[in-house]
Amino acid sequence: MSSTVRACKTHNVAMGAHPGLPDLQGFGRREMKLSPEEFTAITVYQVGALKGFLDAEDVPLHHVKPHGVLYGMMCRDIEVARAVMRGMPKGIPVFGLAGTCMEQAAMELGVEFWAEMYSDVKYNKDGMLVIDRIKKYAYASCRNPRGVGKAN
Repeated sequence: MSSTVRACKTHNVAMGAHPGLPDLQGFGRREMKLSPEEFTAITVYQVGALKGFLDAEDVPLHHVKPHGVLYGMMCRDIEVARAVMRGMPKGIPVFGLAGTCMEQAAMELGVEFWAEMYSDVKYNKDGMLVIDRIKKYAYASCRNPRGVGKAN
C-alpha cells in the first residue's frame, strides 16, 4: 500500500478505500452473515489501514466505495447499509447505487453520497445490478475460435 500511495501522490491521483467482506479466498465476492457491529468494524479497519498510509504521505482520503458482494448487500439490506455507513470516516463521500438502501442509509446518517452507474453491467427492472459470474463476451474470447488477437 505504501508504494501505491507514493505513486498516486507522485502522479496526483486521488485515492479511495474499497472495503469489502473478510472473504480472503473469494476476494470479497461471497456473502457472509455478520452482526451490525462486525460490519462497522470491518469498515473502520479496512478504511483505517489505507488512511494510515495516506496520513504518512500527507495525502487526503478522497472517497470510499464498498467492494464486491458487500456493495450488493448494502443496496438491498438497510441494516447492513447503516452498519457499514457508521464505519465511514466523517466528511468522506461514499460511492454507491442511487435509489437503494445504501443511499437511504447515507442520507439518514449524514454521509455524503455520490451516485454511480456502470455502463458495462446489466440492471434489472428495479434498477439493481445484475452481476454475471462469467460475462458472455469474456467467455467467447477465452475460447477464441477464430484466433483473434494471436500474434502473426
